[in-house]
Amino acid sequence: MTGRVAVITGPAKGMGAAVTRLFAAEGCRLALLGRDTAAIEPVAAEVRAKGAEAIVIPCDITKGADCDAAIAKTQSTYGGRIDILVNVAGGSGPVGKTGWETTEEEFDEIVDLNMRGCFNTMRAVTPIMIAQRYGKIVNVGGTFGMRGRAGRMAYSASKWGLRGITKSFALEVGPHGINVNCVAPGMIEGDRFRTKVIPEMAKRLGISHEEAVAHHAADYALRRISTDVDVANACLFLASDAARQITGVDLPVDGGWAML
Repeated sequence: MTGRVAVITGPAKGMGAAVTRLFAAEGCRLALLGRDTAAIEPVAAEVRAKGAEAIVIPCDITKGADCDAAIAKTQSTYGGRIDILVNVAGGSGPVGKTGWETTEEEFDEIVDLNMRGCFNTMRAVTPIMIAQRYGKIVNVGGTFGMRGRAGRMAYSASKWGLRGITKSFALEVGPHGINVNCVAPGMIEGDRFRTKVIPEMAKRLGISHEEAVAHHAADYALRRISTDVDVANACLFLASDAARQITGVDLPVDGGWAML
């Protein structure tokens, strides 16, 4: 993938940072988009120190004009091409609220971020990919967009909607040589898992934190929790020419939960 121009949203931490590091290691030229550019700069500096090209562009993905400007900046920096778009940026929405307890504002906010944000970047980049007759788009969804989840209605709705956006775009741009796919992470090992999910489970069940980790992992066929790198590897595969004949798919990265 040396020389491929890749736009990545949400690159400051977690899955986005893992995607950034992995794509940089594969030789991609990176455009890193996000609202908090100060948070992105350390990741950009890290990959630059290892020889990668990376620019940081301020962008609120919920604003179409911001996305258009960010894509134009990427084009002008990297000679007009954009080969890859990876939409990692997203949010979790209200947690533990039923559908009837969720406010209109909470619903709108998470749908705006998780659906409109991806739509805006895809809408901005697809004309470029169509003109060059090449492109790879990878959206990061979630397994709650493949199976319903009580207490996560708004988030689940936003990720189900993202699957529809992914599949419709895949049909529309397929004739132009563009692949559009969705990676669906399950629970990811990290700060939120260790500081929120596990303590809450341990308290509710009256067990230790390590017992709670094992209890959570028992839901998965592989009996282990996914990592940011697991998700990044899936994104890399779908953004590479090794996946040339794959489009419109939902790829769960969850150790065997959503599909089993």
